[in-house]
Formats: sequence, structure tokens, C-alpha cells
Amino acid sequence: MRLLVCCVFVGIAALAAVYAGVTKERDHLDKSSVFVGTRGTSFTAAGQPLFIAGVNNHYLTWGADIEVNRVLDDTVSLGANTIRLFLQPVIGSVDGSMPTIWEWQKEGDSSDLAVRGTYLLSWDSKLNRMAINEGSTGLQRLDRVLVGAKQRNLKLIIGFLDFWAYTGGAQQMTAWYANEARRPTSEGKPDYHFFFSDERTRRDYKEWVKYVLKHVNHKTGLQYRSDPTIAAWELMNEPIFDSDALRYQWISEMSAFVKSIDSHHLVASGSINRTPVDLAKELVVPTIDYGTWHTYPIHDKITPEELTERIPRYCATAALYKKPLLLEEFGYARSNPDQIKSYEAWLDTVTNNRDCAGWVVWRLASLQENGRFPVDAYDQFDIRSDGGPLWNLLRAETGKAAERRKLKVSDKE
Repeated sequence: MRLLVCCVFVGIAALAAVYAGVTKERDHLDKSSVFVGTRGTSFTAAGQPLFIAGVNNHYLTWGADIEVNRVLDDTVSLGANTIRLFLQPVIGSVDGSMPTIWEWQKEGDSSDLAVRGTYLLSWDSKLNRMAINEGSTGLQRLDRVLVGAKQRNLKLIIGFLDFWAYTGGAQQMTAWYANEARRPTSEGKPDYHFFFSDERTRRDYKEWVKYVLKHVNHKTGLQYRSDPTIAAWELMNEPIFDSDALRYQWISEMSAFVKSIDSHHLVASGSINRTPVDLAKELVVPTIDYGTWHTYPIHDKITPEELTERIPRYCATAALYKKPLLLEEFGYARSNPDQIKSYEAWLDTVTNNRDCAGWVVWRLASLQENGRFPVDAYDQFDIRSDGGPLWNLLRAETGKAAERRKLKVSDKE
């Protein structure tokens, strides 16, 4: 235990030295650019306060052009300023010799994970290694999202990978090297150790991150690391670790790796962080710029009122480290009679707390190519531009957030 504590503090000191250099460069850029930065518990853009009021969307990297534009337009109509997404899908091999652990050829709506031949990462059976799809069915799909977001003055928070197997994610990359393909999470517990500890998956992850950061948008000519439309990078959507030691080591190493290539953008883990203690274990990492928190009453087995009570505790924890905190995923089924009341309580609590930096609701789902909204009969978390009570409430809440953004960053921050 003493050895572990010693190593942790040595690691912090080493990372702090790296971080000091990249922070100095980014602080200089913040004064003359529109890159998103931080000041205490607040985000900033071009030196001005930025309170994030945003939406998640899961299909922007494979949706049809009309579907992508509808998501972007609905975000603007909602009054939100940020969209969060993560990079997917990941498959086995194109020729099928390496199994794909999810149904990547399924028919249906984009919202229902019908990806229509799109994939970003695959296994190259001839070269026996990971392959990156940089073409029109690959990363160029993100190019169009960046262009559309910039045209609408929106910011993007982008996760490099998804942990879950719904469209492959870290579980598919694990399956490339496992003796047998991992099944989707609904059919069994994923391997929480292999991906983060195996030298091959760690190498693949770094190769992917480096490629993304240096990728040149074929529409703008900008490398992603130089594009201020991107507000921040997140290491992964909801990484799950089987030990605190592995969690600290992986997040520290990978966030420092991102910073070594891209000194312009903020970096966060993208973690669920089920308790403020978990949050603190990440905020101590110098190359993590802000905290993330995901919560759903049905999954966390809490009442909406208990969620409201937790918000100040999370934000106070981030304030101890003088870093912003995002309530980055949350949802409550439309079948609950107190849905509107609950959303209003949560968002008002975040907006009125000066130690909270913003919220990003799960999830915006716009009209599909067939002209209909997704069914969403299971979780019932979808946010729709349908003029209904939830849509109208969120529009009112983004208005309150806009007023919050006009406030001067406090001196104590």
C-alpha cells in the first residue's frame, strides 16, 4: 500500500510538470481564440464565461445527412450550445473472418443502431492488426458533423470510444485479441480488465487517438486538434475499471497522451462517477480538466429528489479541485407522472449553483430519414422536437442557462 501511494504521488508530480507546459500554451491561446478553456469551476470561450447547456446524440457518426442536419437544427431550436457524441462503430473484420460481436448489419432506424455499413475501426485479417476507416463510410462522417456544428455556432464534446458493446466499442477491440468473441453487455458482464491492461489494446487505443487528433477534415483542411468547434475530448464513454489503481494509471497515461499531441482542447474521462469520492479520484489527475457525472434514477435506484440533493455535493467536490463539473448524462422516463417536475428541479439546481458548470441531457433523437421519431419504448429517455411538455421545459431551461452565461466569472473562481 505504501509503495502504491508513493507511486501515485510520483506520477502526479510527473504529470503536473507536463500539464504545466500545455496549460501555459492553452491559456495563451484562450486569449486570442475561441477554444474552450476553464477558469476555476467555470468553462470559458474566448475568455468569456461558458455555461454548457447541451444534448447527447448517439448516431451522428452514421446517420443519413438529413438526420444529422435535423439533430443539429433541433439543438439550435432547443437553445442548447453543445452536443456530446462518441466515436463509433467498431466491428470485427469486413470479410467476416474476425467476428463482429454486435448486429452491425441490422435494418431499421439510425437511432436503433442501424449503421448502414458505417464503421470507424475494424480488424485487418491480412495484416493481423487494427485498421482505421478514413473514408466516406468512416471518419469522414465526423467531418460533416464538425462543419454543420460550426455553421450553427455549436460546440462538440467528443469521446474517442464507447466502452459498451452496443456498436462494438472497447468490447469489440477486446474481442480482437480474446480467445472467443465477447458478447454484448446485455448477455454477460464485459471483461473490465483486459482492454485497459493488455499492451495490444492500449497500443491500438493510442494509435486511434493519435490518428483522430491529427486527422485532416476533408471539408475544412483543419486537423481535428486545431478545430475550435470541438470543446473537449473525452477518453471514453463510461469506462469501467475493476480497480482504482488501474483506473488511475490508465486515465493518467491516456489523458497525458492526448495532451502531448493536442494542447488546445480540454480533456475529461467521460466516466459515470457513481459517487463524489469516485469523482475526486479523477479530478486529482492534472491532465483531466473537468469532471463528468452520469446518473439515472432507475439505474442508480434513487428517487428524483435524491438526485436533486446529490447535485450540490458533486459540484462542491469539483470546486475543491477548482475544476468544472458537467452533469453529462441523465434521464427519466416519460411514463413517470413527475417527469417534468424532476427535470425542472435538476436543471434549476445545476444552473443556480455557481460551482456547477453545465448539463448535457440524454438524449436528443430527431426525425429519422423516414420522417418519424424513433419509438424509444424501452428507456423512454428520448428528447424530441415535438412541442411537448418536456421539449418546452428544456427550451425554458436553456434560456435560464443563457442568462447564467451572461454573468461574470466570480472572483473566487
